[in-house]
Amino acid sequence: MLFNSFEFALFLPAVFLLYWFVFNRNLRVQNLFVVGASYLFYGWWDWRFLLLIAFTSLCSYASGLIIGHYRQQGKRRWARAVNAGNILLNLAILGLFKYYDFFVASFAELFGITDYDSLLLRIILPVGISFYTFQALSYSIDVYREKLPPTRDIVAFFAFISFFPQLVAGPIERATNLLPQFLRPRTFDTAQAVDGLRQALWGFFKKIVVADNCAILANSIFENFENLSGGALIIGAVAFSFQIYGDFSGYSDIAIGISRLFGFSLMRNFHYPYFSRDIAEFWRRWHISLTTWFRDYIYIPLGGSRGSKGMVFRNTLIIFLVSGFWHGANWTFVAWGAYHALLFLPLILSGRNRRYTGEIAAGRILPSAKDACRMAGTFSLAVVGWIIFRAETIGDAWLYIRRIFSPAILNRVALGSSCESPGIHAAIGVVILLAVEWFQRAREHGLQLTGPAHIRRRSVRYAIYYLLILGIYIMHAQQQTFIYFQF
Repeated sequence: MLFNSFEFALFLPAVFLLYWFVFNRNLRVQNLFVVGASYLFYGWWDWRFLLLIAFTSLCSYASGLIIGHYRQQGKRRWARAVNAGNILLNLAILGLFKYYDFFVASFAELFGITDYDSLLLRIILPVGISFYTFQALSYSIDVYREKLPPTRDIVAFFAFISFFPQLVAGPIERATNLLPQFLRPRTFDTAQAVDGLRQALWGFFKKIVVADNCAILANSIFENFENLSGGALIIGAVAFSFQIYGDFSGYSDIAIGISRLFGFSLMRNFHYPYFSRDIAEFWRRWHISLTTWFRDYIYIPLGGSRGSKGMVFRNTLIIFLVSGFWHGANWTFVAWGAYHALLFLPLILSGRNRRYTGEIAAGRILPSAKDACRMAGTFSLAVVGWIIFRAETIGDAWLYIRRIFSPAILNRVALGSSCESPGIHAAIGVVILLAVEWFQRAREHGLQLTGPAHIRRRSVRYAIYYLLILGIYIMHAQQQTFIYFQF
């Protein structure tokens, strides 16, 4: 069930009304209703996916209880073994569904084996498996580290793993943040709910106007890149850059906003990354829930920033390679991770990888010329990375990048007349996106009302809402599945 679908438009208000007005008298019943609604939402794609998420939830729940039991008895070694077993089990499930066929095919190609079809499983990849697997792992690891006690409330735990707003594309929530919210009663907060609606509206604009229109343009160019000029390829790369940002950050805004309707606070997942002044700042602002997950559960245990610069780069390279591989079973994702690790190398060697941690252009309407150049440079580096990410093969990525520097002038007709309207709508959407997020860059989302007094006026607010809704209605493109559903 897609957020931008007719089915969800019926599903959400029905769940909201039942949640607050029918099942709100008993916390356990209310949580059970969340589980049922979430399983209906997830099973809408394929009911068989429910068996896997239920099994993952049950294993992680049981492992938490067993780890807690052994920790109480002082049997740390047994607790460590159970935690390791749960990690291996979850990663094995993820590997079987997501990577088995990829490794079989790669191994066969490496050794020139042509008859390997019988070895392939051809299993359907469950939607969002990488997201809820990592969410489940965070629980058992944090119980083992004694960051939270194991829960005995199986209903609350299943609700934590399957919570429908963020189930299939994040944010990847930590058990220390989201699980306690299921263990205490919730009360309806009008201000929180209204702000959640604002954030969701902004997310829908980013998805439907920016991402879906950019998708048509980017797909047309990437599918025909061998016949297009360098100028067209630049347009395609920039279009995909805004497609993936509008798509993924739009999903996160919708998920966070909808969660607030039900009394839950999810972690921020994007912090205006295209305004970053170097690549390190970019990664502190992009997919925050995943980057901090890798930081806390892989980077720091490996030694983090302690030790020599060589060790720091080694740790950085490892998390970027793992992050790339997390995104999918294709060597392009690994190459994309390696590319970003290499961009980190000069920052690590110079000790400037944490140079930019504060607000961008604080107290200024526009950035300084130096900051503007740094933002443009960082965005350009990110765009090159998105070419690698989007390409079908590493060879295609390399050819695409080479052809950008071809001497031919952009042929407008070569893009195809079918791209003209989406291209115009995409351009308008991107301009609005950048303008709104620049002036709201110190706030949690694009429509948060902590800005100037004139923005807080009701007439101005509602004019903005109506214009955004009108823009969504006029400039909507053909419905596109959220990109990160495949991960």
